[in-house]
Amino acid sequence: MIYTKQNVIDYVNEEDVKFIRLVFCSSKTVQKNISIMPNQLENAFEKGIAISSSHIEGFEKYGQIVLHPDPDTISLLPWRPSQGRVIRMFCDLTTTSGEEIVTSSRRILKEAIKSIKDEDIYFSTEFEFYLFKMDEEGQNTLIPYDNASYMDIAPDDKGENVRREICLSLH
Repeated sequence: MIYTKQNVIDYVNEEDVKFIRLVFCSSKTVQKNISIMPNQLENAFEKGIAISSSHIEGFEKYGQIVLHPDPDTISLLPWRPSQGRVIRMFCDLTTTSGEEIVTSSRRILKEAIKSIKDEDIYFSTEFEFYLFKMDEEGQNTLIPYDNASYMDIAPDDKGENVRREICLSLH
């Protein structure tokens, strides 16, 4: 389904959405985001949201960049509360003078897709994640949660319950 700006605004108003995360990637494809309030959404669609880019790898030279949310990428974040919901949208990036940022990974991907649209080539995604132990102070470590291999089962695979909860939350 294709979503319009008005579809998103209506959804936000009807579904008790309190925060809208505007998502983009640094030049090293590290995901970044800012949150805006519902009363800022229309302005975000019309003019974009300017942010300081001086500390975002690959965008330092611009000083500021402008985030333009793509309404067709709207997604409800299921791990947030049902009251005061949170949605996210991926953003296109421009300079404050309106020029597209050519090093934006989203722009590069869109151009690649456009360049092969008549060829028999397809893009897809694959989700993989890893579970790691926490230390005594609750901080993340790089120690694997288990030593299972690809497609193992319990008791070697200790991630079954986590995957089950993720699937049920996303369903």
